[in-house]
Amino acid sequence: MTSVFGANGKYIPCTVIEAGPCVVTQVKTLEKDGYASVQLAFGEKKEKHTSSAMKGHFAKAATTPKRKIVEFKEFTMEKNLGETVTVELFAEGDFVDVAGTSKGKGWQGVVKRHGFSGVGHANKSHGQHDRERAPGSLGASSWPSRVFKGMRMGGRMGGDRVKTQNLEVIKVIAEKNLLIIKGSVAGAKGSFVTIEK
Repeated sequence: MTSVFGANGKYIPCTVIEAGPCVVTQVKTLEKDGYASVQLAFGEKKEKHTSSAMKGHFAKAATTPKRKIVEFKEFTMEKNLGETVTVELFAEGDFVDVAGTSKGKGWQGVVKRHGFSGVGHANKSHGQHDRERAPGSLGASSWPSRVFKGMRMGGRMGGDRVKTQNLEVIKVIAEKNLLIIKGSVAGAKGSFVTIEK
């Protein structure tokens, strides 16, 4: 993430995303595959880390092995096998949806995971011994003698696919294939994201 100043002088937090060049590695049609889609590949990968099947798949598109392959069903542009899709697909002022995998935070308690307020030192009642961040009663007794499904409790947090919608494209740097998008997106630095118009 970084920040830029807008035309009106406002300070805008934004994310820089490298969005290309992506190579078309497969074009699926309604007649042959039952649905229409375009498969795009991005990022270089060493040949020794690529399986023989994938080497053949990339050879059909006359390209080198790629790290990430994503299929887009509603791809409006007409593209043929081996052609490239660059950042020029987007323009300043466009609104896009960006999906990525959020940072894994490991096992977390209810205060961090679900926003429980906790007891806190000031509001601690008599006999409250080291229970400031505990979830409290789970509500069940002799009936139903179990914990209801969906009960908000501690557990693994993060590592989920998160889509952030309606982010504005502030700037397109075509020569470096960079998109500057207003706001934050899910994922760590250097992780893969998908961008949809």
